[in-house]
Amino acid sequence: MSNAPQGLVLNVNQAHPMRLKGAFSCRPGELLVLVGPSGAGKSSMLRVMAGLMRPDSGLMQVQGEVWMDLQSGVFKTPQERRVGLVFQDYALMPHLTAIDNVALALMHLRPAQRRHAAIEWLGRVKLTGDEIHRKPAALSGGQQQRVAMARALARRPQLLLLDEPFSAVDSMNRQALYGLLADLRQALNIPMVLVTHDLQEARHLGDKLVVLDGGEVLQEGAPAEVHQRPRNSRVADLVGIQNRFHGVWLGPGPADGRGQLRWLSKPDDGLDAAGPVLQVLDKGKIPANFPVSWVVHPDALELHHTLPVHRLGDASVEVFPVEVLQLRDLGELSLVELGLSEHVGLRFRLVVSGPQRPGLHRGQSLWVSMNLQSVHIMPKKADQNLVDVSKN
Repeated sequence: MSNAPQGLVLNVNQAHPMRLKGAFSCRPGELLVLVGPSGAGKSSMLRVMAGLMRPDSGLMQVQGEVWMDLQSGVFKTPQERRVGLVFQDYALMPHLTAIDNVALALMHLRPAQRRHAAIEWLGRVKLTGDEIHRKPAALSGGQQQRVAMARALARRPQLLLLDEPFSAVDSMNRQALYGLLADLRQALNIPMVLVTHDLQEARHLGDKLVVLDGGEVLQEGAPAEVHQRPRNSRVADLVGIQNRFHGVWLGPGPADGRGQLRWLSKPDDGLDAAGPVLQVLDKGKIPANFPVSWVVHPDALELHHTLPVHRLGDASVEVFPVEVLQLRDLGELSLVELGLSEHVGLRFRLVVSGPQRPGLHRGQSLWVSMNLQSVHIMPKKADQNLVDVSKN
C-alpha cells in the first residue's frame, strides 16, 4: 500500500436514478470545492463519499484505503468510514448542550474521556467556557456551526465533508468561520470537500474547484486555472466569468503563432459582421470560420483615463476607446460596464478599486487595454471532434 494514492480519489459512474459521472482527487490538507447549479449532483457526490449512496459503479480511496470498489464488491458502510460531516442546518440535538452534542461522536470512549475530548474540541473551534454548556437554542448560528464542526472532527476523520456549512449564517459570522476553517486546515492533514453555491466563497476558500452540471464533472482544477481557462462556455457560465464573448475564428494571422479572432456582438452574426479582429495565440486546433466563445481574465484588462500611448506599440495588447454605460458602487469596489465606442453592442465589465474609482461617472470616455495573450477561446460545437482547447 506504500504506492497507494494519498488523500481522496473518487471515480463514479451511474445513469439511474440520477446521472453521476466523473472523477476527481483531493490531497491531504487540501480543500476541494464542488460548484454547480441546483440539481447538479453536488450533494449526491457528497452522499457517495459518505457511504450514504451506492452508485452503479465506482472506485473510492481515502488515504490509501479502498472504501469503494464496486467491480470487486467492496463498499464500506458509513459506520466503517471515518468521515466527518458538517451540514447546512447543523443537525444538532436540541435537548443537549454543546458538550453533549460533541460527545455523541465519541461513544467509543469512556464517559469521562468523552467529556474531556468534547471540551478540548470545542475549545479548538473557539467556543468559550460559558457557551459550551448551552443548548443550541441559546447559541447563535455561527456558534452552532462551530459545535457541528467540533462534532465532525472529534473522531479524527480521514475525510471531512462540508455541505453548504456557511450559507445559514450572517456575513460577519461567515468571515469568522472562514478563518476557523483556515486555522483547522493547518492542523489537520486530511482531504476536505466543500459544497457551496457561493462562487466568491469557492474562490476564496478552495485549493481546487470541481465544476458539476447534470451530475457530470465538467472541469477540475485550481480556481485561477478554471477562471482563466474554462473548458467550455458552460463552465464559464457556471463559475460566473463576467467577460465572456461571442466570436468567429477566422484562421491563421499574418504573424507566426497568431490567429485572427473576430469579436461578435451576437452569436448568430455572420462572418462578415462588423467587429474588431484580434490577433491572438493560435494553437492550430480550430478550423477557419468556426463559431467560438471566448473569455478574458479581469487581470488582463486595464482601465485608463487617458490614451495609454505606451501600449500602442505592443502587438500583444489591444487598446479600445470605451464609454461608461453603468456604474455600481459595491462598497470598497465599483462594478463598471463599458461599451466600445466604435462597436455598438460590445461591452466589458470591470471591477475597479483604489485610485481609479474617484471621478468615474456614466457617459465618461475612457480607454481599456487588453492583454491578448490572456484570451482563451472555446469552440461552440462539441460535436466537431475538436481537441479540448483548455489543455496544453
